[in-house]
Amino acid sequence: MSQSKLYPEAYPMSGGNAAYSSDGPVGGYQQPKKKRNKWLWIGLPILLIIIIIAAVLGGVLGSRASNNNDSSSSSANDASSGKNANTGVPSGVSGVNTAGATSTGADGQRYLAVATDSYMLPVYATGTATAGYSAPTVDSKNAWPADPSPPSNSSIRPNPRLAPAYKWEALTGGLIANNLYFKQWNATIVQNASDTLGDDPTPYTEDGGLTGSGVLDVAREIKLKVKNWAYAYKVTNETKYADRVWLELQTAAGNNSAVSFGADDGTRWNPEHFLDVAEFCAAFAIGYDWLYDFWSDDQRDAIMWSILNLGLRLGYNALSGDASASGYNWWAGSATNNPEVNGNWNCVINGGLTQAAIAIMDRDPSGLAERTLALTVPDAYNNCFQGPDAAGTWAETANYWYFGTTGAAEMVNALITAYGDDRGLAESNPGFNLTSVFHIYVQGMTSLFNYGDHGPNKYSSTANSLLLWANIFDSPRYALYQRDHYDASEPWSMFWYDPATTGTWWDGLPLDRHFDVQEDQWATGRSTWSDNSGTYWAMRAAKLTGHQTHGDLDVGDFVLDAMGQRWAGELGSGQYLSDGYFSSEAQDSERWLYYRKRTEGQNTLLINNLNQNVDAAPTGNWGSSGTAQGPAPSLNVSTDDTAYFWTDMTSAYNGTGGVKRGIRFLNGRQQVLLQDDVTDSPSLQWRMHTNATIETNQATATLTLGGETLIASIVQGPSGATFSTAQPTRSSSDPALPTGTEDADQPNPGVTVLTVDATDGGTFSLQVLFTPQWGNGFTAVDAPPNVALDSWSLTSHN
Repeated sequence: MSQSKLYPEAYPMSGGNAAYSSDGPVGGYQQPKKKRNKWLWIGLPILLIIIIIAAVLGGVLGSRASNNNDSSSSSANDASSGKNANTGVPSGVSGVNTAGATSTGADGQRYLAVATDSYMLPVYATGTATAGYSAPTVDSKNAWPADPSPPSNSSIRPNPRLAPAYKWEALTGGLIANNLYFKQWNATIVQNASDTLGDDPTPYTEDGGLTGSGVLDVAREIKLKVKNWAYAYKVTNETKYADRVWLELQTAAGNNSAVSFGADDGTRWNPEHFLDVAEFCAAFAIGYDWLYDFWSDDQRDAIMWSILNLGLRLGYNALSGDASASGYNWWAGSATNNPEVNGNWNCVINGGLTQAAIAIMDRDPSGLAERTLALTVPDAYNNCFQGPDAAGTWAETANYWYFGTTGAAEMVNALITAYGDDRGLAESNPGFNLTSVFHIYVQGMTSLFNYGDHGPNKYSSTANSLLLWANIFDSPRYALYQRDHYDASEPWSMFWYDPATTGTWWDGLPLDRHFDVQEDQWATGRSTWSDNSGTYWAMRAAKLTGHQTHGDLDVGDFVLDAMGQRWAGELGSGQYLSDGYFSSEAQDSERWLYYRKRTEGQNTLLINNLNQNVDAAPTGNWGSSGTAQGPAPSLNVSTDDTAYFWTDMTSAYNGTGGVKRGIRFLNGRQQVLLQDDVTDSPSLQWRMHTNATIETNQATATLTLGGETLIASIVQGPSGATFSTAQPTRSSSDPALPTGTEDADQPNPGVTVLTVDATDGGTFSLQVLFTPQWGNGFTAVDAPPNVALDSWSLTSHN
């Protein structure tokens, strides 16, 4: 858990921002050695390549008066100037940079966020003033210039076409200089390009063999670097960056005699793990297209033939169902008659192939690019773009959302910039609009609700698709939210972000949401959008299959944030290279032998020490006061303001008369009640994984973490119920791990399991009240009403 600190989800080349001070809580990280293993535990501090020239914050461009580190919580409106006068800073925040936070861009726009916290999340001033805060909108005064030569399906745009020439000209012609976001992102990208300019060509390092994780990290690192170097050349006109792109591409094509790079049989980009091929295609497409005017004809041809022979040839065979691709085309739903392959593989692969095909479309003498594009679009339409359900939840996990939506966005961008038409992809599923909403709500006060697998290193997979979807779906809130985050400092942001976007992203956004599609069902509530020291809970009640073998046996699993700490957290991925880890989602799958995937590795009930049933079909019941935050960053709610979610998860367990679990806010969202109503249950154990230090005293547990304290109390339960602690390891009665992998189950250092045992089972209501120790002025509710879950309502606990 280590609060997860967002590092498992981090973008490896995030950068500085104007609202950062070197004395702040995050900063000055050195680039650690790259991790080739694909697992992570919640106690590990940094799991990716991180290149941070300073801790980053995108900063909301609002109209914000200077911050003076005043600790007051509110101040008056400065209506005469139109600037927000809020100057308070949340407790525990250091490193506020007054000068950076108040630097002024075009039309007096200023950063709204004032710092980045230790989880690399934006920090906002506190206060109730509303002047200068406004609803999300697009102001045409600061928009991109009109496209002077709009393309069409019958007239493809000339290269560069993945990032059109008129936008490059607008950026260097004044937008970078006058727009605070563009200025900051540009500086970060160019610095990252400069920092890696002297690197040796990326080596061909296999991860678990070509059929394991292959050379995916290699491909994504090359893609990331090529994007940065190509971008840096375009905005500086310094040829050293373009020359470095050429060296990297020549090496990855196998044309650098000084560096060996894979097999010399046309498979060096590794179709055995086809994501690798796709990311190489994307890297070569960007290098070819963005630097098209720099390359000689011979260089253009060299890159084009590499794309055709090492990438598109394999992609076309896979998508067309050619027998030669039968061993590696499972992801191609249209070719294999698979059920929906609605996960990140289909998005990333079709996105990479599409960019490559479009980049070389009018130079390719073979016609392969055109034939490939004719297959990628319908395959993605039927598979990738069905990745979110109707409520927006991504089919795999909150972390795999990054890979899938990045691939989808790159594909849509390529089609629109080259042809002016995305061929209906974005509109093919109403849930694709809502998947940006999913991403916003799945972010807690510290980390994501990071259930299931976290995935490999993200490299250039970011949340910046929100900048593109903001334009596609006319939802400026998406862009306002994302431009605030540290991973916004990457090249696609410079083309997807609309500089005319303005407003406060949280204005009018409800605090709570139920994502009510049974396949991926979950719900969440919070106390505020703009103060990361508030409360946040999320609970999952989804089906356990249909998640591309990335889920856990986790019906009833929950996370809890308060006071800037994650008190109940997730363990994340297991070791991807372990035997049987991705074998299937069947009940007898070897995947369910590993602790982090088993029911005992989740924050839920363990009954008879058995895994949950994979065929579980939990229900959902939901209620919320419907509170939405206004424009001001500080929000006060009444004591009866609440949200709750409960699920009947009886189908997840054998041999019980009924198992229901619910979670709700009490006391004006300052306390959280977790309740389990159980009927005729055999032996049962309540489990919660935490990084906190725990002291137990019968029905009370005192948790301390990060200098804060939370008290858990059993307010109802079976006779004699008390708290205990356990280690996060497999039980001695668990089925054996696959032969030869007995040591494959990772340790979970720094993690303790808080438990409540009902050894004799029975019929009872087990209610645990979580009370953060908020300090002066806080009065806790010690004995909430005892109300059966079936009778929960908005007023049942008043």
